[in-house]
Amino acid sequence: MRWRRPPESAASPEDSRASFEQVVLPNLDAAYNLARWIVRDTHLADDVVQDAVVRGLTYFASFRGGDARAWLMRIVRNTAHSALADRQRVLRHLDTRDGADEVVLSIPDPGASPEAALSSVQDAERLAKVLAALPPELRECLVLKELEELSYKEIAQVTGVPVGTVMSRLWRARQMLFGSAVQEDDHES
Repeated sequence: MRWRRPPESAASPEDSRASFEQVVLPNLDAAYNLARWIVRDTHLADDVVQDAVVRGLTYFASFRGGDARAWLMRIVRNTAHSALADRQRVLRHLDTRDGADEVVLSIPDPGASPEAALSSVQDAERLAKVLAALPPELRECLVLKELEELSYKEIAQVTGVPVGTVMSRLWRARQMLFGSAVQEDDHES
């Protein structure tokens, strides 16, 4: 989504808030999805998105137009990484996994047979398990590309790495996903 900010002299506080809402609201689901995949905790992801929106509103005057989705995702990413660092400092010796990374990536077709619905849920659970096993920088790029459908350039803006690095991380993530899926299929046989 390309968005251009009106000239400063034309922007009243109400206009600025409306502009911010126009930029942020269409991207909240994607922001939450990214936060959830980074922090792997639904409650912390809620807090991350809320903090990111507050930060975005606070610094909206510095937004120069351009790709609003990448701008917001960058704020969410940075906020999520800060939240993880804070949590690690506080909970250094505690196991904080609460099963939050068990996510259903697709909802079964309501018209499907019970067997097909179960198979779909099992496939989604397997995918979530394999995604969770990826290193964070690979998982982050893969989620942004495949689930949020960002371009390589947008992912580079969000992650702060060159496009070539994004492409390399995506290739490695896909290789690891494929390898994990093959290994899991071999174990099930």
